Amino acid sequence: MKRYLPLLLLAIPFFLSAQEVKEADALVTPKIAPLTLSVGGSDANVAGYNNQSIQFAIDALAKSGGTVRLNPGVYEITAPVRMRSNVHLLGSGDGTVLKRGKGVQTPYTLDADFGELKLTVENTDGFSIGMKVQVTDDENSGCWNVSAAYITDIRDQVIYIDKGLIRDYRSDHNGLVSNASSVIEILDAEHVSVSSLVVDGNREENFFADGCNSAGVLILRSKWVTVDQVQVRDFNGEGISWQITEHVTIRNSEISGSGNTGLHPGTGSPFTVIENNEVHHNDQDGLFICWRVYESKVTGNKFHHNGRYGICTGHKDTDVLFESNHVYSNANDGINLRGERESNAPHRNTFQYNTIENNGTREGGFGFSIQSPARDLLLKENTFLNSTGTQKAAIYVYEEGMEPRLENNRFDAHELGNFVRESE
Repeated sequence: MKRYLPLLLLAIPFFLSAQEVKEADALVTPKIAPLTLSVGGSDANVAGYNNQSIQFAIDALAKSGGTVRLNPGVYEITAPVRMRSNVHLLGSGDGTVLKRGKGVQTPYTLDADFGELKLTVENTDGFSIGMKVQVTDDENSGCWNVSAAYITDIRDQVIYIDKGLIRDYRSDHNGLVSNASSVIEILDAEHVSVSSLVVDGNREENFFADGCNSAGVLILRSKWVTVDQVQVRDFNGEGISWQITEHVTIRNSEISGSGNTGLHPGTGSPFTVIENNEVHHNDQDGLFICWRVYESKVTGNKFHHNGRYGICTGHKDTDVLFESNHVYSNANDGINLRGERESNAPHRNTFQYNTIENNGTREGGFGFSIQSPARDLLLKENTFLNSTGTQKAAIYVYEEGMEPRLENNRFDAHELGNFVRESE
C-alpha cells in the first residue's frame, strides 16, 4: 500500500478539479448589473426623507442588487428599514441620520392567544399600517417570548398583523402592544452592508424594545453582513443585535446610550468579527456575547463607561480571540465569564494584549472575573491598570471557575491582589 501512496497524493488535485462547478456566462440565468439609487432631496431618484422612501429604493433593487445612497438629512423612521440580499445601504457620514419617530403603546383588552393574527386594543391612535409592533405581558416580556409582527390593517379597535403570535398573552397581566422596533433590520438576507450613517433611537420618546426582536440595527437569520462606520445612539433597547447568523462583521462604529447592551451577538452566531469600535455609556454590558458565538474575533475595540460589564461571555462561546481591546471604567467587572456548566463553558478563548483599567466604578468590581469552568483559557500580555482603586482584584476566580493560564501579564496594585480565588 505504501508504494501506491505517492500516486494517490498526485491524483488528489485531479480529483478535486473534477469536482469544480463551472458556470456558463449568461446562458440560463440573465446577467443583471447592480444598480445605484439615491434617496433624499429633489435631485435624488427618490425624494423623501423617511423610511418609506428608503424602503422604496431598497425594494427596487431586490432583483438586481446594488447600492442605495442616502444623501445628508434627517430621515423619519416610523417602521424598520428592511434590507434585502445583495443590497448595500450607504449614507453620507454624520450628516445622514435615521431617527426613530415617537413611540406609541396601548393595552390590549382581550387576551392575545397563540397563533392569532389580530389584537383587540384599548386605543389605536398613533398606530398605522406598515408599523412593526411587539406584544408582551408580565410573564412574556423578554427575547423569544415576545411576539413581533407588522401591522397589515386597522379596523375600529382591532390591529391586524402579518404573523401569528408565538405565546398566549394575558390582557389582565399588563398585556401591551407597542411600536417599539428597530431602525434597520436585516432578516433572512445575505451579502448586505450598512455604512456611513447615524442611527438615532430617540430614546426619550420611545418604549423599551426587546433585544432579540429589535435593536438599533437588528440582524436575524442572515449571513455575510457588514456594519461599518455607523453610529447607533440612544436606542431604547440594544444598539446592535445579531442572532442566528454567520459571518457578521461590526467595525469602525460607535454604539452609545442604549437602554440595554451595546452589542449583542447570540443564538448561534459563529465567525463574528468585532473590530475597531467604541462602545460606551450603555445601560448594561458593552458587549454581551450570548449563546454559541464561536470561532470569532474581538479586536481593537474600546468598551467603557457601560452600566454593567465591559465584556460578558458564556454559553458555548468557544475559540474566540480577544485582542488589543481597551476595557475601562465600566460599572462592574471589566470582563466577566459568566457561570455555566463545564459542558457549556466558554472553552479555548484567548485574551491577549488587552488593557483592562479602572473598572468597578459603581461599587467596586474586578478587572477579569471567571465564574465558569472554562478550559484552555489563556490570558497573555494583558495590562491591568488600577489608578482609581476601584478594581478590587485584577483577576478573580469564583469557586465554580477554572484557573486560566497566565503569560506575561502586567499589574498595578489591587486591594485584594492580582490573582485571587474565592475559596482562598
